[in-house]
Amino acid sequence: MITFDLPRAREAHEPPEARGLARDHVRLMVSVTDSGSITHHSFTELPDLLRPGDVLVVNDSITLPAAVPLDRLAVHFSTAREDGTWLVELRRRTGTTTAPYPGGAPGEWLPLPGGATLRLLERETPRLWRAALDRDVPGYLRQYGVPIRYSYVEHDWPLSAYQTVFGVRPGSAEMPSAGRPFSHELVTALVSRGILIAPITLHTGVASPEKDEPPYPERFAVPAHTARLVNQAEGRVIAVGTTVVRALETAALGVRGPGRVRAAEGFTSHVVTPAQGVRAVDGLVTGLHEPRSSHLMMLSAIAGEELVARSYEEALREGYLWHEFGDLHLIMHE
Repeated sequence: MITFDLPRAREAHEPPEARGLARDHVRLMVSVTDSGSITHHSFTELPDLLRPGDVLVVNDSITLPAAVPLDRLAVHFSTAREDGTWLVELRRRTGTTTAPYPGGAPGEWLPLPGGATLRLLERETPRLWRAALDRDVPGYLRQYGVPIRYSYVEHDWPLSAYQTVFGVRPGSAEMPSAGRPFSHELVTALVSRGILIAPITLHTGVASPEKDEPPYPERFAVPAHTARLVNQAEGRVIAVGTTVVRALETAALGVRGPGRVRAAEGFTSHVVTPAQGVRAVDGLVTGLHEPRSSHLMMLSAIAGEELVARSYEEALREGYLWHEFGDLHLIMHE
């Protein structure tokens, strides 16, 4: 288990644009699994770090304004279920931010803005409730919701700050943040270099930084054309974000014979660990993750625990920034 202390000074408190940077001018640490080398770059150098024939797989989910503030509480809408219910997290409002709220009871009704009512049905996890809203949730959130924000982000930012250039399918409670630094200009540079870009969809649920929990089921889809590009890749398959790894590795389960993945959709609770390793990806572009996060197991499955631990020591020493508005980490083999 990789552990470290994360100083507050290493948390990104606002988008890079508020720090005078373009969104693609964050820093990029590169860890190479073959040699164990760790180097430092600007994210704008990504096209030069990859090779023609590499395939970048991105998450095309759009972030919803998934937090609904009440007088003393906030409701964070997380994940739509097939029966029309939603997983939600109740949070206690504390000044300008929120903290976990352990209350609530099965059958309780919560009045929401606009005359809507949320009924708590049962606990799905110690943190999340299965609940029913008497309105269409995405439409209701567009009218009354705001982006989910945690205490390390000091001010509210518009929903546009929580979107990526790849987003076309609404559904994420929190931004698939590894895709945030990509600009239209950078995507053009990647494609001009012969690097292929293919989408999957995984609608992220709430990740609540106070809890170290394994992922719970989230809706995903790996379309047939993306599976075909991955299976026929002449270069490396590099996932943009841990959500993409989860989707592709889920689509790789049960695959026999030639090919890495198959077209697949549904819900996934697949956890990537060093014991299982990875089958579908050769590398990963990701943010920097909290101590003891389950995401660190995924990084160790790709790069090995020793390289990941050294990379995080280096990121702390070099002043990299964590969280959704922070810097990026590219892990790949030669």
